Amino acid sequence: MERRKFFTRLGKGTLVTCGAVPLIATASEKSENKNTNNGLVNGEIQHMVIFDLKHDKGSALAERFLKDGKQILSKISVVQDFQVFNQVSLKNDYSYGFSMVFADQMSYTTYNNHPDHVSFVENHWKKEVVRFLEIDFKKSF
Repeated sequence: MERRKFFTRLGKGTLVTCGAVPLIATASEKSENKNTNNGLVNGEIQHMVIFDLKHDKGSALAERFLKDGKQILSKISVVQDFQVFNQVSLKNDYSYGFSMVFADQMSYTTYNNHPDHVSFVENHWKKEVVRFLEIDFKKSF
């Protein structure tokens, strides 16, 4: 879409709002962000799984599953930056997501074979998840 048509479609109120958002980080903001995990280091694996549960979205049983998942899986020593997500996109009809980072393929394999992960899959995942999509990324450049 041409830029002019895009801004015309947004309307004047949106342009005013967009104009208030800073687009360039200051030098101090850049230095503050360089030590955060905003991207993968070469060799790291970002493991994500999006899924639906047999429980109603937002129900106590769904919340219990998410909390148990975080409690059990994040304690495995090779798991870094474990996060739990609720889906908000209208373009995707999955409800929840887990995300974590592994230092390398060996760490990822260790996680997959870890007794706590295997137990979680057998005792929770297979019983409560009705569908899922697993995504594993490595940094390209």
